Amino acid sequence: MNETRRRVLDALAEGPVAGPALADRLGVSRAAVWKQVEALREAGFEVASTEEGYELRGVPEFGGAAVEYGLEAPFEVEYHDAVPSTNDRARELAAEGREDVVVLADAQTGGRGRLDREWASPSGGVWLSILVRPDVPPAHAPAFTLAAAVATARAAREAGADAVIKWPNDVLVAGDSGDDAPTGERKLAGILTEMEGEADRISWLVVGVGVNANVDPDDLPPGQPATSLRAEVGDVDRRLFTQRLLEEFHELRGDLAGVVDAWREHAGTLGRQVRVETPGGEVVGEAVDVRFPGALVVDTGEGREEVTAGDCEHLRPL
Repeated sequence: MNETRRRVLDALAEGPVAGPALADRLGVSRAAVWKQVEALREAGFEVASTEEGYELRGVPEFGGAAVEYGLEAPFEVEYHDAVPSTNDRARELAAEGREDVVVLADAQTGGRGRLDREWASPSGGVWLSILVRPDVPPAHAPAFTLAAAVATARAAREAGADAVIKWPNDVLVAGDSGDDAPTGERKLAGILTEMEGEADRISWLVVGVGVNANVDPDDLPPGQPATSLRAEVGDVDRRLFTQRLLEEFHELRGDLAGVVDAWREHAGTLGRQVRVETPGGEVVGEAVDVRFPGALVVDTGEGREEVTAGDCEHLRPL
């Protein structure tokens, strides 16, 4: 959303305002005000022309302008009805030198998870990628994955879902155990972080978040047991959910030192028996801690190992 349009929208949010008065306040022409009002209407905002002037009567359900409106975080939102991959689009924007941009889509046609696994992204979900340029070394990149997981879990819990985090990048919801979900947990969201950098600094970092929001679990592919906000609590306001997720992430990225403590508050992995497939082999034991910037500490019974990367599986309780 361009700056003039944002200022017009902010003014309309305060109450009815006459076009000439709004033009004088913003230091633009009346024609410019009219142009921005028409653009807002095209974006789905309900702007009425009354005797008192322009009046904002409704906000679109979803979309870039809708999420930016009232968002308490400094992100520009680029919205797509459908896109192959929000992470791929964010990488294109990174190559153009952009930052603090969120690529948001109603659906993805080529979504992917870790290790290039397919990620189903039907219409109704919250599929987004956040492009940032943090002034930190590449070794701190895992902390942004933790931050995104915390932000997602908090937004889900505010919506009413009993969300917990599985190391390193999944948000789960506990449920009754069954043959398809032996640990009683179903996947609600996943996170994929990509970056480019030099030895001492990150050039850019993209955090992709995929949330099964207003979708039916039956529309998700078979495999790992999955759930959705619709299945857990009913359909949610995706605009407000996305705003809360972005606001929480923005707050956490400003305090990376506190991310691990925030992660522990919502951890579903700590205290569990786990099996972690790592590049160096399998690590099995009790997950006892997470250390900055995101290493999982596993007590194998013969000692403690710090795992920095790998696929973690929660094991059925003995």
